[in-house]
Amino acid sequence: MLQDTVADWVDEARIGAALESGRGEDAGKVREILAEALELKGLRLHDVAALAAVSDAGLLEEVFAAARKVKEEIYGRRLVMFAPLYISNLCKNECLYCAFRRSNTDLKRRVLSQEEIAEETRIIINQGHKRILLVAGESYPGDSFNYILESIATVYSVKEGKGEIRRLNVNVAPLSVDEFKALKQTGIGTYQLFQETYHRDTYANVHAAGKKRDFDWRASAMDRAMLAGIDDVGVGVLFGLYDWKYEIMALMLHVAHLEERFGVGCHTISVPRMEPALGSDMATAPPRPVTDEDFKKIVAILRLAVPYTGLIMSTRETARMRMETFPLGVSQISAGSRTNPGGYAEDENFEASQFQLGDHRSLSEVIRDISELGYIPSFCTGCYRLGRTGADFMDLAKPGLIKEKCGPNALSTFLEYLIDYAPADVAEVGERAIAHELDGMLPKTRRVSERMIEKVRSGHRDVYC
Repeated sequence: MLQDTVADWVDEARIGAALESGRGEDAGKVREILAEALELKGLRLHDVAALAAVSDAGLLEEVFAAARKVKEEIYGRRLVMFAPLYISNLCKNECLYCAFRRSNTDLKRRVLSQEEIAEETRIIINQGHKRILLVAGESYPGDSFNYILESIATVYSVKEGKGEIRRLNVNVAPLSVDEFKALKQTGIGTYQLFQETYHRDTYANVHAAGKKRDFDWRASAMDRAMLAGIDDVGVGVLFGLYDWKYEIMALMLHVAHLEERFGVGCHTISVPRMEPALGSDMATAPPRPVTDEDFKKIVAILRLAVPYTGLIMSTRETARMRMETFPLGVSQISAGSRTNPGGYAEDENFEASQFQLGDHRSLSEVIRDISELGYIPSFCTGCYRLGRTGADFMDLAKPGLIKEKCGPNALSTFLEYLIDYAPADVAEVGERAIAHELDGMLPKTRRVSERMIEKVRSGHRDVYC
């Protein structure tokens, strides 16, 4: 079908017209949009354009305040934790912003064997993680996609003490429908892929060669994934390649397209900013740099526009910026990350990494810092195991019922971490955070949480509802 390979929903004229009209909205109209956003039903394209045009400091603070309310209402103080696992930096593409591009002779190429992948997984498990994002450059040993399928099986096979990876999400090159079906059979959670930029001319300019040069093949990947039965998909933009206002509008069109065709939009949106990459002058000096203030604005607008979609913040950003965006809408974060294959066993190596990290803290340090701020780190994967994905997840999320599951699951999995992996000082801070969270719960939800917590303290693991 044409829709499986052509992204005709990326309507640049429509985006341009909406951005132009949004610039003319006054403060009164912006406040009307914010009032609608607080109803938790999302925003229209024109509404997003109007919020993107806000420049007055006082009015922008009202945008941030609305985003905080929406984040608190839907996600509370939970932050879902994960670790990326890079298994290869081989690539056939020529992306001018990426260290993995095929012409980069400065990069140390590395493909992990299945034994090395198992060892990386063991190290990640021993940090305390339960969820991994598997990442690979867009080329595989022997040109065989089976390498990815075998690697997923390897990750799931590793058991280490009381720990294991309960859910593996995947960020790999766009696939055919048949390949996506094979990927689904491995038991993955979310299929994640970034368009990088939705602006066709910019896309052509920064992708000089390789299959990734095909804009439509990449932009239509989520259609093929959903046709193959993968109902949790994650999209993203590499902010800094083109005007961020255009990009968030295009993201809204992508979400709307998926909702119209499949009845459910994307499960997550990632918001990476360009960071220095070995051998890339473009990555060091982005064509359209995004300021810290605009970056926070992006997070806030997306939270208001797609309230039930998870927003992912990676360790590209500094610890300070990550913490400033938590209340504005971020709901998932990586921690203790490495972006070079073999990085967990051999430590961070910029000469083999995709980009430079901004946050170098270990998982335990991140846990301590966010717990002290009153957040609850969640290692929950219950929804995946119980089939609460895609439309089924949204059926619970939109009426507000998912909180009755997420709250207790967050606390039980956090307590697992504190008992099994946390240093003593982190465990003390975490126990206080759990007690505070329990005090703020509704009686019914608290009772469920306390029963699950007692099971964990008694030695049970993987307790979820």
